[in-house]
Amino acid sequence: MNPISIIWRHIHVLWATTLTDIRSRFIGTIFGVAWIFLYPLLFLGLYAVVYTMIYRVRVAEFGTFDYVLLIFCGLVPFLGFSEALGSGVGSVLGNKGLIKNTLFPIDLIPVKTVLASSVTMLVGLVMLLMVLWSRGIVHSTQLAIPLILVLQIIFTVGLIWILSAINVFIPDLSQMVAVLILFLMLVSPIAYTQEMIPKELIPFMYPNPLYYLIMLYRDAAFIGVIKPGLLAIFTVISFSTFFLGGFVFSRLKPLFADYV
Repeated sequence: MNPISIIWRHIHVLWATTLTDIRSRFIGTIFGVAWIFLYPLLFLGLYAVVYTMIYRVRVAEFGTFDYVLLIFCGLVPFLGFSEALGSGVGSVLGNKGLIKNTLFPIDLIPVKTVLASSVTMLVGLVMLLMVLWSRGIVHSTQLAIPLILVLQIIFTVGLIWILSAINVFIPDLSQMVAVLILFLMLVSPIAYTQEMIPKELIPFMYPNPLYYLIMLYRDAAFIGVIKPGLLAIFTVISFSTFFLGGFVFSRLKPLFADYV
């Protein structure tokens, strides 16, 4: 079935289960829902300290605080992606009871996992924009951030459909996620600009979808430009991954019950 039609037909169920997932993440914690705000602040602060005070990275055209904001523009969406990847790969195996449930489409489990994992990123983006505006960094291109966010969710859902389905047959995949996230953090342009990448290494950035994603967020939020080429490429990547993921998941899900 068309993955868009599956989501649309069960949009109310998806919304309700996503809210339940978000609430359940903070039940029993001392700070509760406040972790939605605390987590990005702590992670971003740690990352900033490492790069500005330990590595002492400096960019000629930016002051220290502006460089930190530049890092945040790439790190916030990466946090959302890594959180969705970390929890999404094992989402099907983690809901074995729903695999044979005819009332709840198993296709929605990875989708609701991605949506629930995106809440922290959404809060981080709002806080980032508030700081940028307080610094007088206001661009009309910031209006494109919701579009980039939607493309990111579309891409991530497709990717998690593929990985969560494969993980049913190869459970070791979920154990490799931490290494994969660390690798992607190192090769993605979070703490460095396009100009800091050696020309001979730039072609190696192109196969990485996060390269386009991070550059789009950074350009729209901080620099004040939207490069049509980057937007077009990431749009194609997002929808291609989404429909490929829907196809792979729909073909493999009849076999899930035999492996759980």
